[in-house]
Order: sequence, then C-alpha cells, then structure tokens
Amino acid sequence: MRYSIDHKSPVPLHSQAEMLLRQMIGEEEYQNGKVFPNEIELAKQLAISRSTLRQAINKLVFEGLLVRRKRTGTKVAKSVVSSRSNNWLSFSQEMKLRGITIKNFETNIAWVSPDDEVSDFFEIKPERQVLKMEKLRGKPEGPFVYFVSYFHPRVGLTGDENFTQPLYEMLEQEHSVIATLSKEEISAIAADSFIAEKLQIPLGSPVLFRKRFVYDHGERPIEYNLGFYKADSFVYTVESLR
Repeated sequence: MRYSIDHKSPVPLHSQAEMLLRQMIGEEEYQNGKVFPNEIELAKQLAISRSTLRQAINKLVFEGLLVRRKRTGTKVAKSVVSSRSNNWLSFSQEMKLRGITIKNFETNIAWVSPDDEVSDFFEIKPERQVLKMEKLRGKPEGPFVYFVSYFHPRVGLTGDENFTQPLYEMLEQEHSVIATLSKEEISAIAADSFIAEKLQIPLGSPVLFRKRFVYDHGERPIEYNLGFYKADSFVYTVESLR
C-alpha cells in the first residue's frame, strides 16, 4: 500500500506520521506480524526526515503499541493493550484509536445502594440509589478487563441508554454532562474467585487494579469506576513533561 501525508496541512508532520502509523497498526497484515517498512524507506515515501518519522515511532513504542528490534525491524505489539494517563478517553475510544477490535462479553445495568466509599465520593446518603454498570470486555479470543462503574444520580441516567456506545460521548450528547477531569489510583492485586472467573485466569493471578474518579467541568463527581485487568494483557504508561 502507498502511504502519504499532506505537506500543505497545518497539522505538524510528526503528528501526521503518528496518525498514519496508528492506521497501519490497525491493518490486518501488520496485526498478523508483518514488519513495518524500515525507517529510511518509509521516510522517503512520506517525503519527511528520518528524525521526524522516528519521533512518531518512538511515541508509539513508548505507548506499547509498537515493538522495535535490531535486525528484525518494527512490529505491532500484539500481546498488550496500552493506556496512557494524559488525554484520557473512554475505553471504547482508547481501543478504537489503537485499532484494537473489542468484544463485549457482558453488560449489566442495575440500580443499587452504594457502599460507603461510593457514597462518600458522591457526597450522597447511603440509602440513595445509584446506577451501576458492569462490563466484561476484551479481544475476540477472550476477556481481559472487567469494569464496574457507579454514576452520580445528578447525571440523570435512567438505565435505558445505549451503553454499547462510547460512554463519555453518550453522557455529553444525551445528558449534557461533560467529563473533564480524571483522577486515578493504580495498584496490583491477586485475583479473587469472582475476578478469576470473570477474566478466565487462575485464582490468585496478578491483576492490575485501577480506580478512576471522574468529574465534570465544575469538578463535581460524576463517575466512580473500578477496572480489573489481566496483568499479561495490559500495560499502563505515564508520560510526564518538565
């Protein structure tokens, strides 16, 4: 396939190269292990400098989407999914951006009485019910993440929404609720019997556990989210600027 970028576009060349590489990552031939064109060939084809192309490649290597090896070249990292801490997105948006096909194995919606941690975060009385969403998701060959989300009653969810669409897009379009701030806690835990059954892993297996606290533009809490990830299928990366 012939690749190209728009040299007349106001979008920086390294950003266009990055977008092109993300597109290539999602193509079947590269998902199946085909090596990317070498840097010299691809830079020449795109009419950009090798350093500009390398800047884009390095970013995707850092995110865990590409693996670069001497002598063998650059390939798609097929074994892990990567999530970054800045410019956060819904899970569906993250996976779409990375060209990863996701299957929903379970979706459960219910009104429940929150535990103390959830009610304290939302600053509501424990007897006030909240909407709880559970999702088991992964690649077509099997699940790798189990999510539990609780939503503040103020958001206005009824439980009848289409929860197969990207969550934050749905909240904004249907409820005028814009998620603007995410605070997260990451830890490692051992899978209990419930999580082990959900993720199809042995009891006691390592699991990456992520708590996500989501706020609107007024820094009011809107979502309390728990994520349980198979340790061998997920890497969490952090990018910091000084």
